[in-house]
Amino acid sequence: MEHEDHRMLARRLDLYHMEENAPGMIYWHPAGWRIYRALEDYIRGKMRALGYEEVRSPQLLPQDLWEKSGHWEKFGEHMFAVPRPEGRDLALKPMSCPCHLQIFNAGHRSWRDLPARYSEFGICHRDEPSGSMHGLMRSRGFEQDDAHVICRPAQIEPEVARFVGLLKEVYADLGFPDFDVALSLRPEKRAGSEEDWDAAEAQLLGAARAAGLEPDLLPGEGAFYGPKLEFALRDLQGRSWQCGTIQLDMVLPSRLDASYIAESGAREVPVMLHHAVLGSMGRFIGILLEHHRGRLPFWLAPDQVAVLPIADAQLGPARAAMDALRAAGLRPALFAESESLSRRIVMARERLIPAEMVIGKREAEAGQVMLQRGDEKRPLDLGDAVRRLAEGL
Repeated sequence: MEHEDHRMLARRLDLYHMEENAPGMIYWHPAGWRIYRALEDYIRGKMRALGYEEVRSPQLLPQDLWEKSGHWEKFGEHMFAVPRPEGRDLALKPMSCPCHLQIFNAGHRSWRDLPARYSEFGICHRDEPSGSMHGLMRSRGFEQDDAHVICRPAQIEPEVARFVGLLKEVYADLGFPDFDVALSLRPEKRAGSEEDWDAAEAQLLGAARAAGLEPDLLPGEGAFYGPKLEFALRDLQGRSWQCGTIQLDMVLPSRLDASYIAESGAREVPVMLHHAVLGSMGRFIGILLEHHRGRLPFWLAPDQVAVLPIADAQLGPARAAMDALRAAGLRPALFAESESLSRRIVMARERLIPAEMVIGKREAEAGQVMLQRGDEKRPLDLGDAVRRLAEGL
């Protein structure tokens, strides 16, 4: 099959659309949102298992917060500002890191509270140039699987190792067993002292090597507040996509007055790791669609099972099958149109639904269904068929 752009696949599968009067903003349709939520729930479960606390931070924040963090100077031209006549202008957040430090700062912290791990599906807005936008790959409104670890310097290495282990597992599950990694070093325009940058670069490189990585070095490509490891996936067409990132920040905690009480009783400033496994959720879905040519892994497919009664007489058993599939957490689609069975099977396959459940007179009388996945086709009791699908078999 020839390569299909994700925008073509989205039209074919009815996943989302965009409108001329809202450039770069995504209208997710039911099928597209099912993919989105399945991916989000998957990542949420992984983060919870690793001890991250999910949080939610505001969309609209005071401009002076972004000025204090340094983001206004660096990204202000790409932020959506909301002037207010009475003063104290606001801005839509382009990222979540200052917000997570505000959550950390809301309590009195000691060394026993570290590392503090926060995760958020952070909705962000950036005023990208109109010529740079490309479907899901680059948009003005997007959501990131943001996470921040606020910790002591001695905790950097094990936290980076945890992240690398998570990233390897997630990428393999999504069909990317291999990735490239690079360490982006201090940019020309940066915050913090040279001593901080020397320490941050050395620590992040050491942590990467301790995690079994040997990154390429990219001078001048780091974030303005710290170096970062960038992870790039290669798709079936051989294209490289930079997705995951973990950044070591010795600047922002100090700027936003973060501190904790050390074992000595002294007040100390923590360091912060910024990371995302997928990056922009929409962009990653676009990458997945193109990589898998629309045939997503079964657990991620928007419609997993096409339920096909042969005739109207089997509509009752078909609806019972739909109920049983939904109760098992699966996403079925009923094809009960007036067209012939063969035509409805073609319709289901055009939507790239990975499994089919056909119910005819004989199956209905026996309490069975004819389950087909790929070249495998077998009659099964309804309960057994649902169980096999729920287990991903």
